[in-house]
Amino acid sequence: MRRLFRRLAVTVAAFFAMQAMAADTPPVPDTLVQRIAACTSCHGEHGEGGSNGFNPRLAGKPAGYLHRQMRDFQRGLRHYPIMEYTVGPLTDDYMREIAEYFSAQNVPYTLHDVPATSPAAMARGEQLVTKGDTARGIPPCMACHGPNLTGVQPDIPGLVGLPYDYISAQLGSWRTNTRNTVAPDCMKTIVSRLSDADISAVSAWLAQRPVPADAHAEPAGSVSPPLRCGVLGAGT
Repeated sequence: MRRLFRRLAVTVAAFFAMQAMAADTPPVPDTLVQRIAACTSCHGEHGEGGSNGFNPRLAGKPAGYLHRQMRDFQRGLRHYPIMEYTVGPLTDDYMREIAEYFSAQNVPYTLHDVPATSPAAMARGEQLVTKGDTARGIPPCMACHGPNLTGVQPDIPGLVGLPYDYISAQLGSWRTNTRNTVAPDCMKTIVSRLSDADISAVSAWLAQRPVPADAHAEPAGSVSPPLRCGVLGAGT
């Protein structure tokens, strides 16, 4: 009986000690900055992008674009385990709040190293970005992403300031079906017409482009996309 009472006393004492410790622990502040800690751990404190060349910049991107990417991960249209796990339980309102936060951030761009690229490849990259390749049905990147490649509100992202590795990886993802979006998926159509050399050339030329003084996305309606795109409201 004495042993039973001793055990009970120890259990009760431990319980109250744990309660006291819990009471002394300050609550985690319920702020947006705290709640997006999972985002900033990879994409930078203000969404400026990671240093590894694969975690892209979020700061200043159109909110509609950022929101759609999170939804695409939720819906299984885009595949990357970390992102799928992170956004899986989020509500639509929460994702919109996150998108608006990062869209409003204005921090300097960091340019990354570009692999050694021949002048001929750079010229090919410039051609595809600025003029396209009519013979192969490839429109210029500028036709959708804007004349300064800074994107267009509310759904088209800027391409300036993105690392070579990220650009080439995303173009490759459309090929391997690990990146998709709502139909008709105009980017998938375009990428299917690019060769491996084209992808490398476009990635290199874009990655070495200087960022304009005003890198804000162009106003809605500034471009007339040459292909029907589901993300821009075109039906299937």
